[in-house]
Amino acid sequence: MPPRVLWKGSISFGLVTIPISLVSATEPRETLAFNLLHRKDGSRIVEKRFCAKEDVEVPWRDIVKGYQYAKDRYAVLTEEDFARVRVPATRTFDLRRFVPAADVEDLYFNSPYYVTPQGKPGLKAYALLRDALREAEKLAIGTIVLRQREHLAALEPVDQALVLTTMRFAHEIRRVKDLDLPASGKGWTPGEMKLARHLVDTLSGEWDPSEYRDTYTEALRKMVEAKAKGKETTAPEMPAPARVTDLMEALKRSLERRPRRLARAAGRRGNTHKTRVA
Repeated sequence: MPPRVLWKGSISFGLVTIPISLVSATEPRETLAFNLLHRKDGSRIVEKRFCAKEDVEVPWRDIVKGYQYAKDRYAVLTEEDFARVRVPATRTFDLRRFVPAADVEDLYFNSPYYVTPQGKPGLKAYALLRDALREAEKLAIGTIVLRQREHLAALEPVDQALVLTTMRFAHEIRRVKDLDLPASGKGWTPGEMKLARHLVDTLSGEWDPSEYRDTYTEALRKMVEAKAKGKETTAPEMPAPARVTDLMEALKRSLERRPRRLARAAGRRGNTHKTRVA
């Protein structure tokens, strides 16, 4: 089943326009939904909307949205108010700047979408832009309106596709200087660094996302299936955490484990392309 198209429009840079569509680059996460039940009789718990002042249930038609600007003081906004500030739903992703890909920290990136060309007229320009970005090792930065909100976004090549990833604005990123962090290049000895680098080299390998699974959801699903059949399950025995307080000793013990688990990790090699779309 082909993915659902979420947006149709065009990429615009200079005098070049490329008709495109956006589809989600990720699958919905497989999660288990739980309902709240009354422990006594197993019946569903229903949430209701009550007025704290009158202690009465309030229907949806009598509910409005308010922003609290002071204690017990609200600015009430109507649907008409929200409509007045909506960003015009343009159908163009305007590329404003091409920046080195290595200069943009991953914490700026949010939700990825595959970009697909619409019809044959855009195929050549699509391929040209994709390959030009790859050769230049740059991202195309611009803005796009999705779901009535303007987003900062980056365009980058991933294998044969162009991927558009919505981004966080600068004011949404917490500043590192606000955190209590150790200074770079200090606080450790040359011997500790040598062992740490050895450990990093031992665990190094190519990025292969298929190696990792959501083991928590798998275990939870098995438990739910067992409960539904009236069976009881037992929790697996968890290994006791190693109590090593000396950093050098911890590094040495980690390297001693290499013949078993670490060596297997180091031996994995592949040609997987590194990307944020995993």
